[in-house]
Parts: sequence; structure tokens; C-alpha cells
Amino acid sequence: MTTTTTERYSIGDFAKAVGLSAPTLRYYEKAGLIEPHRLDNGRRYYETADINWVKFLLHLKGTGMSISELQQYVTWRAAGDDTISQRLALLKHVKEDFLVQFNEVQHHLQILNDKINWYEEKEAGITQDHEDFSSYLQRFGHHE
Repeated sequence: MTTTTTERYSIGDFAKAVGLSAPTLRYYEKAGLIEPHRLDNGRRYYETADINWVKFLLHLKGTGMSISELQQYVTWRAAGDDTISQRLALLKHVKEDFLVQFNEVQHHLQILNDKINWYEEKEAGITQDHEDFSSYLQRFGHHE
């Protein structure tokens, strides 16, 4: 007979594994995002599947998903397959919002790269452009 044992993580070890602090994990628990297992004495412990779940939640949070949206997602997930359409709609909405933010970040990066390139060309004597960078940005509706 084969027995399998699942590794158990204390809150401290679990916090290290997912890159969060123990108080943040307790906050996530209070918010209903995670549910630790309990020993007979009441102490929390976590398993490998919990690590994967928290990492997934952090990916969603990284897209800009709010705590209330995460809570709704968790509630629908716990309710089972009948909520797949709601979860899908929520994820699509989050994706739309994320793409707006992503495009803004890409625009900021382009402006930063333009400034770096401009300085490098001026420093190397590659360009004789006499337009200062402030004027350059004003052509694009930005201020330095």
C-alpha cells in the first residue's frame, strides 16, 4: 500500500514560498482569498496547492484586479462550474482595463527611450539637433 503525504508549510515558510509577509497572508485570509488548513491545535498550515493558488491570485492582482474583484472571483470559483460565464466576463473586463494600463506604460517607456536616445546621440556628437528635449516633448503634448 502506497501512502502519499502532502508537504505542510507553516505560515512563515509559506510566506517565503509565495513572497508575501505573514500579515499579508492573514489579510488575504480575512478577505476570504485563501483558506489555510488547521492543525488540531488551531495552527495554520498550507500545502503545495495553496502556493499555486496564491501565485495565481498574485498574477491576477498584478493585472490590476482589485481585492473586491478577487473576492468575487473566489466566491464564483467556489460555487463551481455554473459560474464559469461570470468568471470569464470578469477576467475579460480585467484584461480590457489591463491593456489600457499596459498601453500607457508602453507609451511612457517610449518617451523614456526617446530621451535616452536623444542624450546618447547628443553626447556622442551623432546629432546636431538643436531642439531641446522639452520642445520635443511639447510636440507630443507632454511636459518634461
